[in-house]
Order: sequence, then C-alpha cells, then structure tokens
Amino acid sequence: MADVTSECNIKVLCRFRPLNQSEILRGDQFIPKFQGDDSVNGRSYVFDRVFPTNTTQEQVYNACAKQIVKDVLGGYNGTIFAYGQTASGKTHTMEGKLHDPNQMGIIPRIAEDIFNHIFGMDENLEFHIKVSYFEVYMDKIRDLLDGYPDEVMDVIDEGKNNRHVAVTNMNEHSSRSHSIFLINIKQEHTETEQKLCGKLYLVDLAGSEKVSKTGAAGAVLDEAKNINKSLSALGNVISALAEGTKTHVPYRDSKMTRILQDSLGGNCRTTMFICCSPSSYNDAETKSTLMFGQRAKTIRNTASVNLELTADQWKRKYEKEKEKNKTMKETIQRLEAELNRWRNGENVPETERTTADVVRLESVEERSPVMILDNDTSSIVVRISEEERQKYEEEIRKLYKQLDDKDDEINLQCQLVEKLKEQMLDQDELLASSRGDGDKVQAELGRLQVESSCAKTEVKEVLQALEELAINYDQKSQEVEEKGLQNQLLADQLAQKMASLMELEAELSHMQEVSGQQRKRIADVLNGLMRDLSEFSTIVGNGEIKLGCSQHEAKIRSLTEYMQSVELKKRMLEESHDSLSEELAKLQDPGNTSLYTCNTPVHTLHPHISQAAGHR
Repeated sequence: MADVTSECNIKVLCRFRPLNQSEILRGDQFIPKFQGDDSVNGRSYVFDRVFPTNTTQEQVYNACAKQIVKDVLGGYNGTIFAYGQTASGKTHTMEGKLHDPNQMGIIPRIAEDIFNHIFGMDENLEFHIKVSYFEVYMDKIRDLLDGYPDEVMDVIDEGKNNRHVAVTNMNEHSSRSHSIFLINIKQEHTETEQKLCGKLYLVDLAGSEKVSKTGAAGAVLDEAKNINKSLSALGNVISALAEGTKTHVPYRDSKMTRILQDSLGGNCRTTMFICCSPSSYNDAETKSTLMFGQRAKTIRNTASVNLELTADQWKRKYEKEKEKNKTMKETIQRLEAELNRWRNGENVPETERTTADVVRLESVEERSPVMILDNDTSSIVVRISEEERQKYEEEIRKLYKQLDDKDDEINLQCQLVEKLKEQMLDQDELLASSRGDGDKVQAELGRLQVESSCAKTEVKEVLQALEELAINYDQKSQEVEEKGLQNQLLADQLAQKMASLMELEAELSHMQEVSGQQRKRIADVLNGLMRDLSEFSTIVGNGEIKLGCSQHEAKIRSLTEYMQSVELKKRMLEESHDSLSEELAKLQDPGNTSLYTCNTPVHTLHPHISQAAGHR
C-alpha cells in the first residue's frame, strides 16, 4: 500500500451563511468580500476553500468531505469539525435536516456515502461498523444513545433529539454542548486476512457567546461559561501547535481537547469548517473566527494507515529480517578475521580486504560472503577454490535444512498462535460473560446487603419494642397484683360496710315502725284528751277545769317535745342512711379504690348509730 505514513496540514474551510431575518430587520450590513475560491476580504484570510452564502449542502460535501470517506475506508483516521460563534451555521453544516435530501448536512451524507462505497468494494471484504453519538456538556461526557439502532439515520435523529439546546437572543435552538458522532470501521479480507481500521470523528462544537448579545442568565449563563472555557482551551491547543516551539500542548485542559488530541497534531486527517456570520453586528466575532482558522491551518498531522499484519506478512517480514541478520553476521565475521590478521602483524593484501562498498553491497543486495571489488573493471569478482565451493555448498545445505526446520517450527508456532488466539477469544467471551454475571451477582449482593441492613434495623427495633413491652408487662403485672390486693381489701371492707348498712337499715326500719306506732298512739291520746277536755269543760266548773287543763297542757307539751326528739332522731338516722348509701356507691365504683375513702366514713357513722341506739 503506497503512502502508508504521510504528513499533512489541517484542511481549513470557511463558510458564510446568509443574513437571517432578524439581521435584515435590524439593517445590518453584509461585510464579507469574496476573492476567488480560497480568500475573503481582499486576501486578508486565505484558506483551502471559501464558500459564499449561496453554496448548497451538496457542494460543500462534494468539495470537502467526500474524500475523507475513501481515506477512512483506506485505514486512516479522519475528523471533520465545525467551529464558530453561536448562530453561525455549524449545526446546519454538520447535521442539516436529516431527512431532507437537499438540506442534509455532512454527517448524514457521510453515513450514506460510507455504505455506498462498501457495497461497491471487493466481495471478499468483511466490514464491522460501530456508531457512537455523545456530547460534552458542562465539561462532562454524556451518551446521547440508549443503544445502537439498526439504522444510522435513526441513531443521528435520536442523538439530536437528546442533545442540550436552549433559546437565546441570537438563536432559538442554540446548542449548549459539543456533540461528537463517531464512526468506527473495521474491515478484514476473508482470503488474505488483511485487516484495516479507520475512525471518523464528526464534531459539532457549541458556539462561542457574548453574554451581552445572547442575554444568557441562570443555567444558560453557566452553560455559556463552560462553552467559552472549553473553546478557550481549544484555542490554546491550536496556538501551541501553530507556534511549533512549545514542548507542552495543553490537551488535558478540557474533555473536548482530549477527545480531539489525535485530530490536532496526531494520527489523523483533519478538516475544519469555520462558520461565520456575514452581519456587521458580528464583525468582531467573525474576525476572531477567521484568525482562529488561520492559526489552525499551520498545524501538521502525521496520518498513518491503521494496518494489522497477517500471519503470512509477519512470517515474510521475519524471514527477511532473519536473512538480513545472517548476512550481517557473516560480514562481521570476515571483518573480525581481517582485524585479527592486522593485530597479529600480518599485512593483508588490498585484494583481500573487505571494503565499505562490499559491506554496503552485501547489506543491500544480499550477495554471497566472499565478494571483492575489482578496481580496474569496477565489477564484482568471486574467487573461491573447489574445496571452498564444496564447503560453502555444504554450509548452504545445512542452512537450508536449518531454514526448513525453522519453517516447520514457525508453522507450528503459527498454528499454536492461532489456537491461542481462539482460546483468547473464548476466554474474552467467557470473561465478558463472567463480568456480566459478576456485575449481576454484585448488584444482587448489594441489594441483599441493603435488605439485610434494613432487616437488622427492623429486628433491632422490634427487639427494643419487645423489651419495652416486657418491662411494661412486668410493671403492669406488679400493678395488677397490688390492685388485686387492694381490691381484696376493699372487698372485705365493703362486706363489713354492707353488714353495718344492713344493721342500720334494720334499726332504721324498726325505729320508723316504732315511731309510727308512737305517733299514732300519741295522736289517738291527744284526740281523746281533746274530746274529753271539751266534754269535761262543759260539765265541770272553770276552776278545776283550769287545773286539769294545765296538767293536760303539760302532758301535751312533753309529748310534743318527745315527738320532736323522735323526729330529730329520724332525720339523723335518714342522714346517716344517705351517707352510708353514698359511701357504698363509692366503694362499688372501681375507680375509687382508695383505702382512705373506705376507712374514714366507718368512724363517722358510729356516733349516729350510738345516739340512735341511746334514744331507742
């Protein structure tokens, strides 16, 4: 394969978009002046190609991106990325409208072109294509795909929908992240086992912003700061590579520059689109973008084919190196022999000396070892005897035999290598499977550990609750025993009270009966006395009557006093009965179980009972 390794400058292309509606309404002027296909503004800025505003998407692709497909399929790494201020047409150039044949950008056209080239290539070539789509947002890498769909266009569409965008004063769909669409193509010739590998990075950078123009605030402002920071890091890398004198290139200053490390000064064929606004309102940003492109144009990359040698190629290379090594050893032996002759004081004739031309000739053309240069005829003359010739032939036969042995050994080693490769592939598959199983087991173990810790916590809480319940049970049991004793004591007191109450009730009923009988008898006596007195007063004289009346009145007063005392005792007994009933009710109430309330009324009732018994 010709030109396996080559140095090349980064290819820089400039594209201007037309004035948009807001710029026309604002009355902005159209500032760029195109001169030829490679310069703008009077040859102030010279690039590989300058595209005016009326350039179509297809023209841009055919002029600048079509060749890179062939390079990637030839085993080279390639990169196309778009740089410029916000709303300058970067996403339109790289993506465009995915399902519109006229407005499709570079990424969908390259995807179609790759498959068209593959379908037209040798049938013995086997291709493996992998597609990745990710973004660098807030200096963090995020995958824009959940998986790999069957169609590349669906992959692009899915990633585009997932990409971070926001509305600013300059762009209603401003990209807030750098997007990278990576196509990895591996090809293998099924007959020769020749393998090539090529990677294609398609990068849509977020635009640099002036906050005063975009009106960014809040989260959008933070995004703008990160965008400008990563673009500043990219500018520092471009400047360091353009100067060519710095030993350190700051690739590690941002995630974006680390991803583009091979694309900038590495093993890659790189094309950069600098997208510009033609508006006078953005004159300063456009000049800065053009100067960035000028610096980038001086960077040189060293692109090489990513080639994997087959077993036969390694074998041929080994044979060539082995033969070269053999020739050099023989030359060294002759030179050492000649040197020993000189050291022993022997004068070596000029015709037997090994000259530098002979050494060079043997190393390049791999001649036989006993060649000398004839100065008169400028031709190579071989001078050997029959004995030496036989000796050399014998040596050659031995060497050929050794070579055959080595060939057999190499074949065995190649077979062993192939077996080891197969074993390694099997081991890799087994390892991948084991890792997957291990991850699942680890995840399950983590879940079980979490559940175990939760269960331990719950068990600890339950045990603590049970311990508290046991303590409460012991306390309650002790209280129940105390309450049982109190209730037993109260029951005994209640029985005593009931017995006393029954005695009092019996006495009260007896006294009420006696009192009723006495009241009735007294009433009868009084009535009889009053009748007798009235009859007697009519019959007997007044003097004796007065004496009898006074005596009767004295009896009546004594009876009346006795009646009052009986009534007083009755009331006292009724009050005592009521108080005993209240105390009995309190004793029967389970809430009032105090010994104090049970014992006190017993002593207060005895005086009344004794008084009632005394009057009785």
